[in-house]
Amino acid sequence: MALLSLQDACLAYGHVALLDHAAMSLEPGERLGLIGRNGTGKSSLLKIFAGLEKPDDGLMQLQQGLRRHYVPQEPQFAPGATVFEAVSVGVAEAKALRERYEAHAPGEDLDALQSRIEALDGWTWEQRVNETLERLQLAPERIVDDLSGGLKKRVALAQALAAAPDVLLLDEPTNHLDLEAIVWLQDLLASFRGAVILITHDRAFLDAVSTRILELDRGQLRSYPGSFSAYEATKARELEDEALANARFDKLLAQEEVWIRKGVEARRTRSVSRVNRLVALREQRAARRDVVGKVRLELDTGSRSGKIVAELEGVAKSYGARAIVRDFTATILRGDKVGLIGPNGAGKTTLLKLILGEIAPDAGTVRQGTQLQVAYFDQMRDALDLDATLADTISPGSEWVEIGSTRKHVMGYLGDFLFSPARANSPVRTLSGGERNRLLLARLFAKPANVLVLDEPTNDLDIETLELLEELLQDYAGTVFVVSHDRRFLDAVVTSTIVSEGDGRWREYEGSVEDWLAQSQRAAALAAKAAKSAPKAEAPAPAAAPVAAAAAPTPATPKRKLSYKEQRELDELPARIAALEDEQKALGELLNGSELYTRSPEKVAETHARFAAIDEELLALLERWEELGSR
Repeated sequence: MALLSLQDACLAYGHVALLDHAAMSLEPGERLGLIGRNGTGKSSLLKIFAGLEKPDDGLMQLQQGLRRHYVPQEPQFAPGATVFEAVSVGVAEAKALRERYEAHAPGEDLDALQSRIEALDGWTWEQRVNETLERLQLAPERIVDDLSGGLKKRVALAQALAAAPDVLLLDEPTNHLDLEAIVWLQDLLASFRGAVILITHDRAFLDAVSTRILELDRGQLRSYPGSFSAYEATKARELEDEALANARFDKLLAQEEVWIRKGVEARRTRSVSRVNRLVALREQRAARRDVVGKVRLELDTGSRSGKIVAELEGVAKSYGARAIVRDFTATILRGDKVGLIGPNGAGKTTLLKLILGEIAPDAGTVRQGTQLQVAYFDQMRDALDLDATLADTISPGSEWVEIGSTRKHVMGYLGDFLFSPARANSPVRTLSGGERNRLLLARLFAKPANVLVLDEPTNDLDIETLELLEELLQDYAGTVFVVSHDRRFLDAVVTSTIVSEGDGRWREYEGSVEDWLAQSQRAAALAAKAAKSAPKAEAPAPAAAPVAAAAAPTPATPKRKLSYKEQRELDELPARIAALEDEQKALGELLNGSELYTRSPEKVAETHARFAAIDEELLALLERWEELGSR
């Protein structure tokens, strides 16, 4: 039986129907990913599921006694509350009922109270809160106001888990979380016993978590079983079929319009049934909601920068006793696309400012290149004046925008970013979070720049705009610095990564996030193996007989030369490792694409198993290579 269901739901703001007789249901244990364009009404729909808003029309049915908990994009907490107090809000009903039971107020129905407390597991609510805090690694005595955005989001999740809801409703849960925290949240949701409905634009997160995709498209809810990758393949086919059907319909309508104007030569009286069909066709065409156009992104790279953008040698930076950067050396060349990866608070922004010469290092040297034109995308949207109009934000004091050699009217330029002319004179504060990000992109791209600094550009952007931004940055001839926790976005854009390794240590890796993860995992495996063997090789002599040990040292075992067979094996190992890495890369592309899921779904499990087996084979070959090489 469905936990909740929505039937014939309608919701409109102004003349735009966000829900147009939409329907859906949620089954126990499902993890449902809710996706759609910015401004289509996803957050409003989630609030309807949470009971915070009501549709204009239609019916929502809930299973009796269903417990729901909603976590908004920006959680709000009582000022001055501790983490324990904030998380305890999730068990507020159980806490209040137990207090009433313990107070023994006259006329209170203690039997009914006891039954309700037991149903909510309210006798041990403190234990449940403490267990949740321990599981989420949160200090109960800390003040929530002092926490970072990522930790506040973790407190909100703890509050939801302590409530033990049947349905967990999450609006952009990965915003403000770093990569490690996102992986942690994936595991958390995978083990959650209830059902989940979540809004996110993180495609890798959707793939890892969702069991079904629910798309809100032009007022309708469409369901797609499986992961996001499977949805992409199915959706592409649907859009092709829809475009073909619409083209046929439009052709028929055009023919009928010609007929009604020309009349029929052989007969002066027109067919009443054919005229009625034309009227019906016109009404059908007027009611049709076409696919919203795509954002058109163009970027002027300005004048060409020097070959070297920045050169850092032994750079260090500290604030008080805390080291943010220690002994960092790197060279950034024109055209590099660099991803900065690290937990929240690691110092990614500080490192960026050092690279671009905005702050001076405490030690070491930083040399900037020539003719740098830097443009910033700020995740906090501080560059936006909320009271300014959209047109003034893009082109203050002028009706025209110049991009390279192209001159566009500001109305047309805003249209490229899906803002209608009617909204050009609206204040920025009327925009949603995703629309503000889109406006910030429009402003950013209206200025020439040969260095782009993008700080969390993926927050709140819809998936189609993300994919277009990826394509634009791939073709961009300038230099790009990206701070993001969206793995798919980073993998598509960056050519190298600078990764925080703790205690102010930063290291540069060639390739994408996947390349960095593979390299770091192998290094960790080798380090763990070396740590296991080190105590045996370097064990100190017994303390009871130091003189004897010194007088009669154990003779060192002479190194044995490699046999002909072993030497040949050593020579072949690099090629074997490279072949396995190539095979794994090809399998990864296959698993991330859609063709395998649509054409050969029976081979998906086999491909996953082979991908995992290669990791084991690579580790064994690397260990063998190290063993033979040391001899």
